[in-house]
Amino acid sequence: MKQILLTLLLFLIIGPATSRSHASDSPASKRLITGVVVDRETQTALSQVAVVAVGSNIGTVTNADGEFSLKLTSEELADGLKFTHVGYMNYLLGAERVDAARGRIEVSMVPTAHLMGEVTIYGGTPRELIVQAIEKIPQNYSPNEHLYTTFYRETVQKRKAYIAVSEAVMDLYKTPYSDRSIYRDKVRLRKGRRLVNHQASDTLAVKIVGGPSLSLVMDVVKNDEEVLSYSQLDFYNYQLEAPVLLDNRMQHVIRITPRVKLDYALFSGLIYIDQERGSFSRVELELDMSDPVAASALLLHRKPAGLRFRPQGISFLIGYRQQGDRSYLNYVRSEFRFKCDWKRRLFSSTYTALSEMVMVDREENPEIIRNRDRFRADQIFYDEVEAYADPNYWQDYNILEPTESLEHAVDRLRKRSVRQQPH
Repeated sequence: MKQILLTLLLFLIIGPATSRSHASDSPASKRLITGVVVDRETQTALSQVAVVAVGSNIGTVTNADGEFSLKLTSEELADGLKFTHVGYMNYLLGAERVDAARGRIEVSMVPTAHLMGEVTIYGGTPRELIVQAIEKIPQNYSPNEHLYTTFYRETVQKRKAYIAVSEAVMDLYKTPYSDRSIYRDKVRLRKGRRLVNHQASDTLAVKIVGGPSLSLVMDVVKNDEEVLSYSQLDFYNYQLEAPVLLDNRMQHVIRITPRVKLDYALFSGLIYIDQERGSFSRVELELDMSDPVAASALLLHRKPAGLRFRPQGISFLIGYRQQGDRSYLNYVRSEFRFKCDWKRRLFSSTYTALSEMVMVDREENPEIIRNRDRFRADQIFYDEVEAYADPNYWQDYNILEPTESLEHAVDRLRKRSVRQQPH
């Protein structure tokens, strides 16, 4: 991210929440399909499983409880659903099984650790693998402009309690990947809502890097100023890890760690490269926290005088989904953990700011988002969305299913908001 600054105002002094009417701008009514994905052996829930309507651009990912929901027409469901996850065999669920299911669908995915047969041994260095994958970006990723319909959510927790939830349906416009520049890529707010804790003790005005535009910066395959850039390669060490299966395709797994110390923080993490196609499939990054000053400089934009800000961890997950002979951005997740305290107070509070953007649909060769309509980097997401009111707010839009804890938090926050409205 270096010098690219995006801002998110996390905790504001909030006035009374107000309900607004919502005009219907959703497509024709669709069927709601819900389910849960678990590990067949351990029966534990699997998060971040990609769920896609076969033969379409429509999909979502499972939440922390392994749950998913999709709204599809009969035509979109005709070829069934495909489930993919790192280290698991793909699972195909036919439309007839969806129709026959009563209530939620349960999908059990088989881990591949004991199923892997021959493994191709690569004779080059891990760095050479990354260089070759960078060179293949123009042929492995979209040569056209395309427009994603995305669902975006931000949550803020103070210790374990949720104090803010904001979410939206947004448009994400991407230029061809042959030009590895993000400066013509844009996001646009379509519809959004918010709910924030009104307790004064939770109010803390802090500006940090974040917001919906972060998905543009952290598309590291597209952004040639980040980890996967020729100028950054010399700053890292590379180690080849054991291969894994993703979308029934073997992946090289390369671990990166900083090898130099710069005036800005570097990353460590894992890079997944399709062994056959040489395409980047998934990138998991954590910011190097060995220099707290450098980490704070990247994360923090503004804080009140007298507040001590201490970053605890910053991580990103960027996922790409193959469709045909091209790969497309599928999921971007960021998590910021930090402590804040006032110089004259004894105890500090730990905060976690989490954002997720999942691509739920895609249109090829769309009209460009006009500059006057784009969501700007200096806009505050909270300021642009409405009060959290209508339970049928999303109508037929596909969204990221909230976890059980988040659902309970929303109920509590909504009740608190109603009690605190003036009478």
